[in-house]
Amino acid sequence: MQSRYWDIPTTLIMEDLKQKLKVQIIEALNLQDTKPEDIDDNAPLFGEGLGLDSIDSLELMVLLERHYQIKVEDPREGRKILQSVQSMAEFIQSKQPA
Repeated sequence: MQSRYWDIPTTLIMEDLKQKLKVQIIEALNLQDTKPEDIDDNAPLFGEGLGLDSIDSLELMVLLERHYQIKVEDPREGRKILQSVQSMAEFIQSKQPA
């Protein structure tokens, strides 16, 4: 019997989304020496975390739009969304239809 999306516990869906995001971030930013397991879910993406910069933030915005059809208009909202993989995943999940 095949599992249906709505039968899968939310925690598993969130874990899958975070893993997928890590792979997408690595690919979008060409972080060749970084593996998904190197990125902590709650570590800051900017500054002392992955050390991303403002150009990288634009790439992450494009990633959200391209893969999840989510356009972030407000830069202040973008700062909150792009804090970590966890915050990105929560934002994506909040935008999905119930």
